[in-house]
Amino acid sequence: MRLAVQDLEMRFGERLIQRGVSFEVPAGTIFAVMGGSGCGKSTLLKHLVGLLPPAAGRVLHDGEDFWAADEAARQRLRGRFGMLFQSAALWSSMTLLENVCLALAQQTALEPAAQAERAREVLAWVGLAAFADYFPGDLSGGMKKRAGLARAIAAEPPLLFLDEPSAGLDPISSRKLDELILDIRERTGTAVVFVSHELPSLFAIADDGIFLDADSKTPIARGCPRELVRQRVHPTVDAFLRRELPPETAAPAAAPASGDPA
Repeated sequence: MRLAVQDLEMRFGERLIQRGVSFEVPAGTIFAVMGGSGCGKSTLLKHLVGLLPPAAGRVLHDGEDFWAADEAARQRLRGRFGMLFQSAALWSSMTLLENVCLALAQQTALEPAAQAERAREVLAWVGLAAFADYFPGDLSGGMKKRAGLARAIAAEPPLLFLDEPSAGLDPISSRKLDELILDIRERTGTAVVFVSHELPSLFAIADDGIFLDADSKTPIARGCPRELVRQRVHPTVDAFLRRELPPETAAPAAAPASGDPA
């Protein structure tokens, strides 16, 4: 499944968030949405998954304009992608098995027995086979993220959206999740769009990406994070990827104390 975004403009009322956002994500590509806090990363994701209509521009799924389609067509398109929310968004009153089965009931025509079989299969894939009958409240943050990922991939979607998948995880859990995302891409060929400001994840798994700038309210860089940091394409991008302050915002040198030599 190929995702294309054409000249997207994002607003909250009269307040401009971003404009001129354009990119494509071919099948099998892991695409990062990067930028500092408040630049509109998660807002962009909401436009892509059908939670928030754009002020202008188009979101195309295999050439079909999501926001120009009727509701029936939108529901069909929604069934072709999976979503991992930052909080994992698991139903707390359901076991992990029930959470995954619910997604399968909504997105496939599988019978209940087949749903349970598939749910156990994907839970095993993410290392949670022994926790199928546990409730989300019994799990660590990393386990919840893996359970949410199992639910997102259960129906074998050709496109997967991840909102801050590593947020709140310790370095070991974050690395394991990165490896799992790479494994999913290798096994299924799915395209992945993920929002993140975690540098280890950006450098480890992203093939391509876009950098949203909060000041200009436009994208200011496009490419693989590893290449962007090597090429030093823009001071703000370079500062973000190298975890430095942009030159114009760096703190001035302290003035010498009175009586001290300059």
